[in-house]
Amino acid sequence: MEIKEERSSDEAQQFLPSSQADSLGEPQFTSIRRIANEPKLEFSLACKDLVAATRDRKLNTFIQVSVVHPAEHILTRYSSTEIVEGTRDPLFLTGVTFPPEYPIYEETKIKLTVYDVKDKSQDTVRTSVLPDHKEPRADVGRSFLGCTTFRVGDLVKSKEQQLTLTLRTSDGGKTVGTIEVNLVKMGELEDGETDHITTDTQDQKCALVRECTATEGISDKDNLPSLNAVLKNPICKLYRFPTSDNKWMRIREQMAETTLSFHVPKELINLHIKEDMRRNQELKDLGELAPHWDNMRKSVIAHCDQMLSMYQDTLAELGKHTGSSFKSSCSKGEKTLEFIPINLHLQRMHVHSPRLKDALYDVITVGAPAAHFQGFKNGGLRKLLSKFEAERRNTGYQCIYYSPENTAKAKEVLSNINHLQPLISSHADLLLNSASQHSPDSLKNSLKMLSEKTELFVHAFKDQLVRSALLALYTARPGCVLKKPAVPRNSAEEGSDLQHQDHPSQIKRQDSIPHHSEYDEEEWDRVWANVGKSLNCVIAMVDRLLEKDSISSIKEGENDPSAADCKVLRTDGDWYEQLYPLVITLKDCMGEVVTRAKQSMAFVLLQELACGLPQCLMLTLRRDIVFSQALAGLVCGFIIKLHTGLHDQGFLQQLHTVGLLVQYEGLLSTYSEEAGMLEDMAVGISDLQKVMFKVIEAKSEDFLPVITGRREHYVIEVQLPAKMFELLPQEIKEGKLLRMYPVLFNVGINEQQTLAERFGDTTLQENINQENLELLKEYYKLFTEKMPPDCLPHFQEQNDLKGLLENLHQNIQAKKRKNVEIMWLAATICRKLNGVRFTCCKSAKDRTSMSVTLEQCSILRDEHQLHKDFFIRALDCMRRMPHRECTEECQMQKVCIQHDTADGFPKVLQTSRRDIWKS
Repeated sequence: MEIKEERSSDEAQQFLPSSQADSLGEPQFTSIRRIANEPKLEFSLACKDLVAATRDRKLNTFIQVSVVHPAEHILTRYSSTEIVEGTRDPLFLTGVTFPPEYPIYEETKIKLTVYDVKDKSQDTVRTSVLPDHKEPRADVGRSFLGCTTFRVGDLVKSKEQQLTLTLRTSDGGKTVGTIEVNLVKMGELEDGETDHITTDTQDQKCALVRECTATEGISDKDNLPSLNAVLKNPICKLYRFPTSDNKWMRIREQMAETTLSFHVPKELINLHIKEDMRRNQELKDLGELAPHWDNMRKSVIAHCDQMLSMYQDTLAELGKHTGSSFKSSCSKGEKTLEFIPINLHLQRMHVHSPRLKDALYDVITVGAPAAHFQGFKNGGLRKLLSKFEAERRNTGYQCIYYSPENTAKAKEVLSNINHLQPLISSHADLLLNSASQHSPDSLKNSLKMLSEKTELFVHAFKDQLVRSALLALYTARPGCVLKKPAVPRNSAEEGSDLQHQDHPSQIKRQDSIPHHSEYDEEEWDRVWANVGKSLNCVIAMVDRLLEKDSISSIKEGENDPSAADCKVLRTDGDWYEQLYPLVITLKDCMGEVVTRAKQSMAFVLLQELACGLPQCLMLTLRRDIVFSQALAGLVCGFIIKLHTGLHDQGFLQQLHTVGLLVQYEGLLSTYSEEAGMLEDMAVGISDLQKVMFKVIEAKSEDFLPVITGRREHYVIEVQLPAKMFELLPQEIKEGKLLRMYPVLFNVGINEQQTLAERFGDTTLQENINQENLELLKEYYKLFTEKMPPDCLPHFQEQNDLKGLLENLHQNIQAKKRKNVEIMWLAATICRKLNGVRFTCCKSAKDRTSMSVTLEQCSILRDEHQLHKDFFIRALDCMRRMPHRECTEECQMQKVCIQHDTADGFPKVLQTSRRDIWKS
């Protein structure tokens, strides 16, 4: 039989799609009945009466699982169990699962090969080194015991849903034991009595008698088109672990990619391009400027055009991307992929345990959001932004200094103008349309909407920044001469600095706005106040028209009752003609305000860019890159949390009343380049506070989220099918914006952190943890003020949230080396507050894997009574398989050897040579 060598990686990592399997020209095969989105087939394995080469030898065995596809008639290595030591009757905790997309049928054959590992210290559980028909060499460290084959249809159709197969040697002669294959369904319970389960902590032996009873499984919340639109290529693992009361629980572990890894960055870059094009046009529309300011504008526009071209090139390259929906760690330095998050995956654990409700535990794993292509020679964003702002403030430039708060305010004013002006114009047209139809109710509604939007428009300009910027712009016009000396004003109130002398080339920095003798500062007040006056005239006219109409209706109703119902047909007094000039005046006044305000705010942005070229634009680019990576993960986490909590009314109330807690667990060191990554990550996660979510009803089959907004404020519109949308509270259905509360707690755990603690500096980590502790306390305070305590999820481990927060505070203050208690406490608080969990390290592989698997086993112990003697073995099972990127044997060996003793890691996170990290 031919051996197909390339199918040697993790199960379901690469497989033929069903469409390809059906198009091979073979007869149609019998499909396996299954629930939608559930694995096609799952089974567990156990051996009995295995024969050792020598009578006194204790076997250390594992089973390699291979698949014979009926259409191809070749053997494909698929997966393997863990190693069970010291017994001839091993029961394997790791099962076998085939995902929904895998082409497996009743005619498919499965081959089971049992190996004896002679020296575990020399073996890395590599299950795909040799062809299945050959025994390994003696120096490999393991030997072939026996093999057997069965048809999938025989297992599925068997009355007991169990097969007992005979193991034979490669020549088919000698019997070396038996294998029990048991069909697994998550909705069924393995219920064994105490005396049927024996454990031996030395040899890790156990025996099992199965008594399956049907129970109600967890509702299939992930069986949804909208969720399937963002998740793809799942990898599933199946385990069974004993509980402390000697029952059995089943665990299905799933890791899935997400299409959002590329979708969100592309949406975001597209918004950046539009925003930057508007800004460049606004700079060009400033009008005529004095030579000094005009040269400055030309320089700024030239640099901005170069940056805009780079964004456009990046978007074009991302549009050409095909293949994997995630970015592997080896691609983190590629320029064309710098906006894409590293190894963004959903890690889900589904637990089905006796006498306890089924539970889902989700963690989003992703590489730390950072600008790897730009490097960390000068630090990360946290240091670079602080240094840049200090240089702008303390160094003399031939421009006006505006604080970051004022430049952010200027961008907000411009955004409000671009948003409100077309709305007001639209509502004004609707008002005239209602007037032409003589419809009183429609006229009232149109006037109400026009009034609300116009009041927001007027309020947007009640800021001293607009007034001071108009004066600064006036002094920058050609031929401007001051006839009186400058009179300084309170710079704290003005919020900006203007430097001006008679000759533009000699402009110097000063800390106040000069008062220009020929500039009428009250003119601006009159201009924007005219908008309000024009609106009042419109309101007064509408009231007068409605009052006359009401009086006329009463009189006509007394003479002819039927006439009172014919208001639409009335022709006396043309409402449209009376309202039209007033509406035109309102639009003209608004247009004048828009022109002046846009120019003044564009002038503020000109100063921001001119004071820091080209560093300002490079920092903006770096911040965009980091934010893009962070946002992709956040959108994925929010969508997953929304789907899993869709039937939890307490969570939904918390979502629209308080907001969603998003907790990031960082495992970066504060040494060398990783310190710069941590600085990038801290700023990127903090920037997520300017993101809000809105849930809308999907109008098509495209359920991917839509992003709107600008750099200072984004709204993510998450689309749900109609049936799911109806489950939401009224507040969310009406479009209420949902706030995010991101917090980051970092604990360096590797050998580089040891160097940082002994010879470097850990202040960065301490400051980040302290700052985010205050944010977490703020969220908890808001939660306790607005939400009842019974809306929180109930855990077996009942710890008071206030006590947990105090414990977290004490651990952060203690400044203990590699204090992993900080991340455990933060994770527990997050889960108890219905939050979204993230785990991050440099590439979301080794450290992330160890942390996630330890957290999962801790949850099984604390919440589902995992037997204490099986904690380490459960941890070994989950850590055994390689992460998605290590598909080559040499890579897996290298990882194992490199982290032989996990130097520098806290003991609880250390693992043995045989463990291969899993992501």
